[in-house]
Amino acid sequence: SEMAEQFDKWNREELDSFLIEITRDILKYKDDKGYLLERIRDTAGQKGTGKWTAIAALEYGVPVTLIGEAVFSRCLSALKNERVHASTHLKGITLQPKVDDLPKFLNHIKHGLYCAKIVSYAQGFMLMREAAKENHWNLNYGGIALMWRGGCIIRSVFLGNIKEAFTRNPQLSNLLLDSFFKKAVEVGQNSWRQVVANAFLWGIPVPALSTALS
Repeated sequence: SEMAEQFDKWNREELDSFLIEITRDILKYKDDKGYLLERIRDTAGQKGTGKWTAIAALEYGVPVTLIGEAVFSRCLSALKNERVHASTHLKGITLQPKVDDLPKFLNHIKHGLYCAKIVSYAQGFMLMREAAKENHWNLNYGGIALMWRGGCIIRSVFLGNIKEAFTRNPQLSNLLLDSFFKKAVEVGQNSWRQVVANAFLWGIPVPALSTALS
């Protein structure tokens, strides 16, 4: 319930999005057998959109690393039997996570998520720009952002900020170069590094957060 409360708080701040919202709802869902989360198998399938994006990134030579890592994480999760078998032979870290100031570290996590999210969108728009150049398309990037805000799994409040970024500069080559997103990453970068560094020390996999930081 504490995790659900935290996601609910984030969903009322800059992380406001469909994915944060449904994560909150899943975390707090409880029936007569207890919390649903405890009974969800840690394996994921995929519809193919992430795979198509990763393939397109390779074809166009664009480093869409975060989505690529997310796809590989799904593939790895599907290898449930292999993972269970390997865990009996390969020993992980024994260091237990310890946080002296929980509210402060939760704020680090929020900033880390936000920065990685910015990178994910930045890479996605890089891919669209390269595809548009090679196929001679005239894409309205700000309009695309608003279309996603209308109803989509990647719906997010900051899609409006993306629209504003392309309104300020229609030729913007990377969202990270826009003043709004540049400032957000500058503010959150230290927190982002704190989260990734501690996750590594604690043996907690954070492939998407870490590849976005790289």
